[in-house]
Amino acid sequence: MTADNGNLLDNNAVSCPALFLTAPASNQGKTTITAALARYFTQQGKVVRVFKTDPDYLDPQILAQASKQPVEQLDIWMAGEDYCQDKLYQAAKEADLILVEGAMGMFDGDPSSADLAARFGIPMAIVMDVKGMAQTAAALAMGLANFRDDVQVAGLIANRCGSERHAELIRDALPENLPLLATLKRDEAIILPERHLGLVQAAEVKDELEERFEAAVEWLKETRDTGLLTLPKAVSFAPVKELAQADITTEVQQSLVGKTIAVAKDAAFSFIYDANLIALKSMGAKVVFFSPLNDSALPEADALWLPGGYPELHAKALSENVSMRQSIQGFYQAGKSILAECGGMLYSLEDLTDLNDVCYPMLGILEGQGAMRGKRGCQGMQTAVIPQGEIRGHAHHRSRSANTPEPVGHGRRQRHPAPGEAIYQQKGLTASYLHLFFPSNLEATAKLFLGESFTCLSETK
Repeated sequence: MTADNGNLLDNNAVSCPALFLTAPASNQGKTTITAALARYFTQQGKVVRVFKTDPDYLDPQILAQASKQPVEQLDIWMAGEDYCQDKLYQAAKEADLILVEGAMGMFDGDPSSADLAARFGIPMAIVMDVKGMAQTAAALAMGLANFRDDVQVAGLIANRCGSERHAELIRDALPENLPLLATLKRDEAIILPERHLGLVQAAEVKDELEERFEAAVEWLKETRDTGLLTLPKAVSFAPVKELAQADITTEVQQSLVGKTIAVAKDAAFSFIYDANLIALKSMGAKVVFFSPLNDSALPEADALWLPGGYPELHAKALSENVSMRQSIQGFYQAGKSILAECGGMLYSLEDLTDLNDVCYPMLGILEGQGAMRGKRGCQGMQTAVIPQGEIRGHAHHRSRSANTPEPVGHGRRQRHPAPGEAIYQQKGLTASYLHLFFPSNLEATAKLFLGESFTCLSETK
């Protein structure tokens, strides 16, 4: 016998109201509405835990501020079903409401938002920008709701609805089993600020976001259709019988005990999965943060992580912080482990040309030049295939690199035979455009930070 979400009925299962926000496509308003709901129910005294599907860094920052709770990614391909199930179960034990924001369209990707919702029995609300259509919005919602019989759809959220007459046309065209949950008017005051890689980082516009969240709560309250303002139905979340990580040896679980990992974190470097920090700490590492923009030297550490971010927006300041550059160069020359991802890799190169075509010297611990290239870029799920093992992750960048060394390997694309992003290793440095998801392979991650099994392609730097 099974519960609604496909899990074996378990006496230890926990029930919690849950709703999955999806859409027919990107740019329909999912993040804005998810943030507004999180803040609305938080104001009601509820503990709201929000999750974001796919490897997104920026939306979780916004949603964490809106909900005043940590926000983590849920992705079956990148992390596995057991990992996702455990995260939902742990959240259900402490939350009054779980919200999950989907990615792209409802059925896009493999696995898709619909796959995740179906696997865990979470009802979906379809967010749709209805500008320029009326009854057609109902037809599209009905098509999405009936495309698969294993997906539960709670109703339609009509975003950017022009008037009550507009809402009435949509409402009357929907069947009884697919209600109109909310009709939200067009309002520029609640739109979240964006830039070339997505939303602006929450820390940069914290006060502005607070104003927009408050406006968004009032925006929600104005709807005549109030189904969105009541808690959704409860979903049963069962504990994982045997987490895959439970099979990891004690040696791996304690592999980073006594090691300190310095992590770059400021306006230039902030694309950091909370799950990655949790993974490092679970293996015994001490994590310390520093700012390549503002600090003069690295903290005392055994290994260094330069994550992605926006170095192209701060290239001048990064270049002018000569003492920090010298500190990291010395760290590299000492053969200590460094992981440089995407923006971190750009910082590691000899120079970087920013969005204004101005070239600045960077660290120079990896041969090559980096340059921004406007709106063209690369994105997608990939597995890093390296001597330490295989670690899943993704690429998302609008820059290019040139004159780099021979790579030690390439990313393996999720659904395409062409080689993915190049991966470089020399001395203790591992650099790539790939953003790695550490929980997908803790043993390989530990080896990266311990400097084990490196293929040193160049000892000349």
